[in-house]
Amino acid sequence: MPGVAASLLLALGQFADPRVLRILLKSLAVTVVLFVLVAVGGWYLLDWGFTALGLDGRLFAGADEVRGLASLFLTLLGLWLAWRIVAMAVIQFFADDVVQAVEQRYYPQAAARARDLPVRAQLSTSFRAGFRALFVNLAAAPFALALLVTGIGPALLYLAVNAVLVGWELQDMVWLRHRRDAADPAPVSRGERLLLGGAIAMLLAVPFVNLLAPMLGAAASTHLIHRKGRT
Repeated sequence: MPGVAASLLLALGQFADPRVLRILLKSLAVTVVLFVLVAVGGWYLLDWGFTALGLDGRLFAGADEVRGLASLFLTLLGLWLAWRIVAMAVIQFFADDVVQAVEQRYYPQAAARARDLPVRAQLSTSFRAGFRALFVNLAAAPFALALLVTGIGPALLYLAVNAVLVGWELQDMVWLRHRRDAADPAPVSRGERLLLGGAIAMLLAVPFVNLLAPMLGAAASTHLIHRKGRT
């Protein structure tokens, strides 16, 4: 799928664009704030839950420390799973700005034809994407547990699941601005969408790189759709 690789390279090259950098900084700030809120809220919720179940100093000596460690471990595990959901939901909200920045530089005719999505629509799309990702990842959890004996099975399962989810999200970021009606298909094949989604899903699992992955995916999806549309 050379179109996906070319789109990713074009997207990476635009990171030097001041407009794209401003959007990146805004989206990162919002993502980090939400991530901290989720982390703190998640830890307190887990600690409260364990306490309600009776895991405290009255149960046995050191129970408070065990509860704290268990809460911390589960919070870190939850944050690892939540990062993709939070980051992609935030970039969905800023997607209109990202797509406009790419289109105005590379595809001005497409930019002139595009329709601006109202803030309400952007928020709705962002929340739907976040809840869909949360639901699907939670639904995959029992299967991931069953695959623990394989060692690599859970990682491959979550990669496959999130490749599909991220691919759809990235496509919608661009195509919602250009489709003529709800039944109008995007000019991207299922394989290309899956490949782009898989590439970004893998980058989202890499520390520090995952800070840039959502923006890279949104820009790459813009290139992929418009380059395909020309053929």
